[in-house]
Amino acid sequence: MTPSLTVAHLTEKHRDTLDTALETIRSRAYWSPYPEHPKAYGENGTLDAGAGRAAFDALRDTPFELDQPGTDGRTGGEVSPYGFPLGVTYPHPDPEVLLPAMREAMPAWRDAGPETRALVCLEILSRINARTHEFAHAVMHTSGQAYLMAMQAGGPHAQDRGLEAVTYAYAEQVRTPQRARWSKPQGKRDPLELAKEFTAVPRGISLLIGCNTFPTWNGYPGLFASLATGNPVLVKPHPRAVLPLALTVRVAREVLAEAGFDPNLVALAAERDGEGIAKDLALRPEIRIIDYTGSTAFGDWLETHARQAQVYTEKAGVNTVVIDSTDNYRGMLANLAFSLSLYSGQMCTTPQNLLIPRGGVATDDGHKSYDELVADLAAAVDKLLGDDARATALLGALVSPQVRERLDGAPGLGRVALASRPVEHPEFPEATVRTPVVIALDSADPEAARTCRAECFGPVSFAVAVDSTAEAVSLLRSTVREQGAMTVGGYTTSAEVEQALSDACLDECAQLSLNLTGGVYVNQTSAFSDFHGSGGNPAANAALVDGAFVANRFRTVEIRREVR
Repeated sequence: MTPSLTVAHLTEKHRDTLDTALETIRSRAYWSPYPEHPKAYGENGTLDAGAGRAAFDALRDTPFELDQPGTDGRTGGEVSPYGFPLGVTYPHPDPEVLLPAMREAMPAWRDAGPETRALVCLEILSRINARTHEFAHAVMHTSGQAYLMAMQAGGPHAQDRGLEAVTYAYAEQVRTPQRARWSKPQGKRDPLELAKEFTAVPRGISLLIGCNTFPTWNGYPGLFASLATGNPVLVKPHPRAVLPLALTVRVAREVLAEAGFDPNLVALAAERDGEGIAKDLALRPEIRIIDYTGSTAFGDWLETHARQAQVYTEKAGVNTVVIDSTDNYRGMLANLAFSLSLYSGQMCTTPQNLLIPRGGVATDDGHKSYDELVADLAAAVDKLLGDDARATALLGALVSPQVRERLDGAPGLGRVALASRPVEHPEFPEATVRTPVVIALDSADPEAARTCRAECFGPVSFAVAVDSTAEAVSLLRSTVREQGAMTVGGYTTSAEVEQALSDACLDECAQLSLNLTGGVYVNQTSAFSDFHGSGGNPAANAALVDGAFVANRFRTVEIRREVR
């Protein structure tokens, strides 16, 4: 059967995008082919907000069909954090049937070469982008993100990260030429001559273990890095966030089939309640690559036990902000208030520990004592979230009972500097929406010191009084070294302190943001320019996205022939 998607068509449609992406990962400039404004959708085959909502509603209370081999039943059970069951059921896989079918799809995909693979991946992303509003509802009602955040972070920003992974994968694969003529002079004798061929060979089936909070944003880098380097991808979503990745799998299978490839290059592995299928799959010999975002405990287990696979993990860390001084006090407070509140602190990049000298800090608004600064920060959060409608649009809903339990238990950890309050959602009264809590701690208290060194995922932050900025930097160093960090922030007007913070983050391999007082926040990163994580501290063993994230997903095999 002649493919309906030809290489010529894909080249005409997507080659310019790939070329621009290649240039952008070199320049680190701002660029995105995917609009982030909701009103940009609704023309040229894209779904507008109303059509996206209708498409999502049509998925509810129905079986989700994929027509993939090895289905031995159905499973489901997602409940929206906004208070209603999705009612979607998914095919449950039999690995003994599904995995061999995925392996059979590899040779033709390998032989297609890096450029064709990249262009097919870009077509998948293009079709996902056209359904951004549908995906936004799927992300919102599995993660608890507010709609605008789900639309942007779960839509174009996730698509950016997928494209970024494809771009790095292509660049790494074409670094070596496909063919070369080798000639070694022999003096008076004829030279030794060889014709050489170099082929990027995929490792094998890639297992993507998805997360609950950012199923697409955290999932797309690994998915597209593996697919673009020739590996089939088995997508194992978090059981509370299946729908966004199931939609992704469906789109990918459709595009692969239209392009003349076996759709079993991408498949879904939805699990039954309490089944723990990820652990079983991770140890199978067919699984040669694993991408995981989630708890440190399971990430460590994968790194230790899945020895047959190349394992990429993003785990937990303790993100820290050092406050030494500032020349924009109000801007600093507003920036921190937003960072603590966004998505109810349920981001791996949200600041947890705010290290503040006990004697206070110098600001453009005069000297501020520790107590004054903490009180002013609490007031800034209250002001930001004072209107309930605005608060729900920023906070979203708590994603799980475990997050609520940590929030409810936070007042027992120290003095409450900012109390959490419930917020009623105007559209979803069953949603659990809560404002952040800030707990005041003193590093001189051994129990407080232990508290702030442990991750407390969710809308819980600690304002930690320290003896000095030097102690803050020392505490920052040891925390990153022992617990890891996805982000570090610093506020200072001192060149010496800035250098000390930079040295600490270079030594401990952590990403640093300095003196953010405007519309850029420590817990946000921009694809093609910012690296998410470093891969150099315990919070993650990989960075999204760099060459190291893709280069070991394939190996280069050489075939030599004598030239006669």
